[in-house]
Amino acid sequence: MTSSTSPTGHPAQQEPEVISLLAAGRLLGLSRSTIYRLAKAGAFPCRVLRIGGRYAVPVRGLRALLDHTNLDHINEDGINEDGPNSRPTPEKG
Repeated sequence: MTSSTSPTGHPAQQEPEVISLLAAGRLLGLSRSTIYRLAKAGAFPCRVLRIGGRYAVPVRGLRALLDHTNLDHINEDGINEDGPNSRPTPEKG
């Protein structure tokens, strides 16, 4: 197997294929109860996978829903790694 490296020479971190339902819901600004209610009803705004007793949301579908918003600073738990008070910068155009 080959491994990819970043320009700095460190191994490149791969983006997860799926994130938790709770993390996806947080990115969408939904409450915990709303997140699970929508998932159980099949009405969550993007595709939800049921893996055993756990829900997962494909990152690709979530990105499409968010119109390709830059989520690189969001970890798999839905936490903004840039800091708790960080806000996305508005696009100029």
